Order: sequence, then structure tokens, then C-alpha cells
Amino acid sequence: MTQRYGGKFSPQGAPDTAAAPPKNRFRGKKAYQSNIRAKLLFLIPLPLLFSGIGELKAENSIGMIFEWGALAALLLAAWLLRDGLEAEATYNARKVARPPAIPRKIFASVLTGAGVTLAAFGGAHVALFSSLVFGAAAAIAHSLSFGLDPMRRKGMEGFDAFENDRVVKAVERAEKLLAETISASHKFNDRALEGRIESLASTARDMFRTVEEDPRDLARARKFMGVYLKGARDATIKFADLYARKRDTAARADYEALLSDLEQSFVSHQQTLLLDDRSDLDVEIEVLRDRLKQEGLTAKR
Repeated sequence: MTQRYGGKFSPQGAPDTAAAPPKNRFRGKKAYQSNIRAKLLFLIPLPLLFSGIGELKAENSIGMIFEWGALAALLLAAWLLRDGLEAEATYNARKVARPPAIPRKIFASVLTGAGVTLAAFGGAHVALFSSLVFGAAAAIAHSLSFGLDPMRRKGMEGFDAFENDRVVKAVERAEKLLAETISASHKFNDRALEGRIESLASTARDMFRTVEEDPRDLARARKFMGVYLKGARDATIKFADLYARKRDTAARADYEALLSDLEQSFVSHQQTLLLDDRSDLDVEIEVLRDRLKQEGLTAKR
């Protein structure tokens, strides 16, 4: 869908600073990592479609089943690999995370081996043992090329697994609300407003990282990560429906004011969490110094 650029230098534009996207719109965002090799795996097995049609014309139904079975296995493997790479990127981006529930990359390697075995045995009429060798080699090469799925929990030391699990679940729910909010904002067809949503999401994720660093902050941040984000999502969905039908400037101003209030609330609360963490650290240091004095272990100056 095409979009009109906003701003005073655009056609029919007006110098409206309130509508301009805030600074640091791309703060905290990384460049999209496009894996060409993974995308090529969707194209490489396509010749099996035509060879299967050839087997069908030759009235070789068994050969057709092998060819199209291999095609299905390889395409499913490519799809699982794509999702596995995305899940791995999400895992690496978080400080506290659980491994993906489904090891998609491992399944993709197994399916790749199965697809190559079927293609070699049914299409090329290679002996079964040789086909299995080709399939095993393909599965191993796939694993070596793209790696395995993350298998270990990733969390900050000093906190038990229960606390880390609570943080992971809370962040996952909050990320889902953010994703739904961003998806709804795409209906605006307005780059400035979409930029405001991206800025809000970046600010919210900054607070997520703060909570991940100290799971004790979760209790104080739960309202922001749940109630506030859910309200932002619902308001965005309703505004998107209204704004798509009618470019109501008053509704837009109210919505932008809501976004500004939410973003400021997230910033203020994150600063409060950081200050409280510093206060807790200062208290712990003072307690430790008193203990060292009692033990006669104070360092000489």
C-alpha cells in the first residue's frame, strides 16, 4: 500500500511539528538480517514439481508420490528454518529468555534429509542405502550451515528459575501486545503516526530490558506491561478503524496526546526503577561496609 509523505515540504503538506515523528524513531532497532541462503531453499526444490508432473504423464504414480513427497518435505523444511531463524533472533535479542518450545531448525534439518532421500530414491532411482547416505549428508550439511536451535535458558545470575520464568512470560505477553499494536498502526497509512507507535514500542522495550536485568522490578512494572499496553492496543485498533473511514483531525490529536502520555509514563517509570535499583545497591554496599568493619577487614587508605 502506498503512503503519502507528510511534512511541510510534501504536496498539500503543512508545517505541523506536532505531527512529525519524534526523534530517535529507530532507537534500539537493528537492521533486518536477510538470510539469502534460507530463502533460496524455497526455490531449490521447485524442479521436483515438474519432474512429478513428468512421472504422472508417464503413468508412474509411485515416482510421482516420491517426487511430490520430497517437494513437500523440502518446502516444509524451508518454512521451519525461516521461523527457527526468527525465533533464534528473538532469543538473542533478550537478556532473559527461554529456548524456543519447538526446535524448528532441527526439524528442518531432519526434513531436509528426508526430502533428499525421497528425491534420490524415487526420482533418480538410486539404491536405498545410497539414498539414505545422501539424505544423511544433506541433514548434516543443513545443520552445519544454519546451526541448531538455542537449547538453554538465558537469564541473569542470582535469581532462581521461577523468577526468570515470570519475567519471560510477562515480556512475551507484552511483546505480543506491542506486535498487535504495531500491526494495527499499519492501517493508518500515515508515516508520522506509525513513527509514534514505533517510538512508543522502543520506549516500552527499554523498560522490558530493565525488568529483565532485575526480575524484582516485575511487580512494579506489571501494570505498565499489561494494562497500559493492552489499552494502547485497543485504542490503536479503534482509532485505525475510525481514521481509515474519516481523517478526523480532532481524533488524531486526542490519539497523539494519548501516545505522548503513555510514552512519558514509560520513561518516568523506567527512571524510577533505575533509581530504586541504585538505592538498593547503595544500601547493600553500606551493609557490607558495616560488616567488614565489624570483622576488622576494612581496607587501609
